Amino acid sequence: MIKNIAIIGLGTMGPGMAARLARGGIKVAAYDLAPVALERAKTMLAGADGVLDSLGIVAPETGAGSVRLTDDIADAVAGADLVIENVPENVAVKADVYRKIDRLIASDTIVASDTSGIPITQLQAHISNPRRMVGMHWSNPPHIIPMIEVIGGEKTAPETVQTIRELIRSLGLLPVVVKKDVPGFVENRVLYALLREVVDLVERGVIEPEDVDTCVSWGIGYKLAVVGPMALLDMAGLDIYNSVSSFLNSDLSDRKDVAPMIGRKIAQGALGIKSGGGIYSYTPERIAELQRERARKLVAIRRILEGSD
Repeated sequence: MIKNIAIIGLGTMGPGMAARLARGGIKVAAYDLAPVALERAKTMLAGADGVLDSLGIVAPETGAGSVRLTDDIADAVAGADLVIENVPENVAVKADVYRKIDRLIASDTIVASDTSGIPITQLQAHISNPRRMVGMHWSNPPHIIPMIEVIGGEKTAPETVQTIRELIRSLGLLPVVVKKDVPGFVENRVLYALLREVVDLVERGVIEPEDVDTCVSWGIGYKLAVVGPMALLDMAGLDIYNSVSSFLNSDLSDRKDVAPMIGRKIAQGALGIKSGGGIYSYTPERIAELQRERARKLVAIRRILEGSD
């Protein structure tokens, strides 16, 4: 049974992951090298705890779960049953983390990566016991969205996948086992197919960004929150899908590079919320407002989907 978990790298996901694991009665040690990340995590943990309170998610026993922040990686992984790597999406950076923790953990300690899409097989090459390595891809914000992808690499033992799957279920969350270790796994492959198409439509002048957001949020997004895409095929009718696909598929964006519009924005330093502007412009006040608003709406939608009042 997994009772102690170390999270290596806080970033934007780590605090939410830590808060949700603690609510499951788990003792979490969260590590980051950067003092600013550790300081920011305190505020993020408090915010995540508030959201979890609003969802009515409580630890199985009072005080059973906890989160401890540390800047000592050896301290973080000491006694851990599971280590979750959550550092930037760079194989070299992740490999360096694996080398550091390899000598600090027990041979049966599971190492999971929260990578958004680097194949687990590729990451396994940098750890001494690849049978105990698995993908555990949370969706942002991790303390609100209950779905977690579980991905085994070529050398991952089936029991490792099963252990992580059972852990996720024990937390009251939804494990999705990806049967083949493909880049991007499933969630991001579907998401990036959509993003490629909407960026192409905006770049070609077919629609404005605000209108495509309305179209997706109140059109397909509204439906997909209730009816999954495979179930939607049945709802629409496979004959209808076949008919529309026969002419539409050939006109959809299939570019293999990234749209020039994105490159131009990056060159201008317009990276999105983190830089105060990307597709849209943001003030610090607007960013804070958006974070509160999106969390509130995601909580409300989740309560409805779960059948809560």
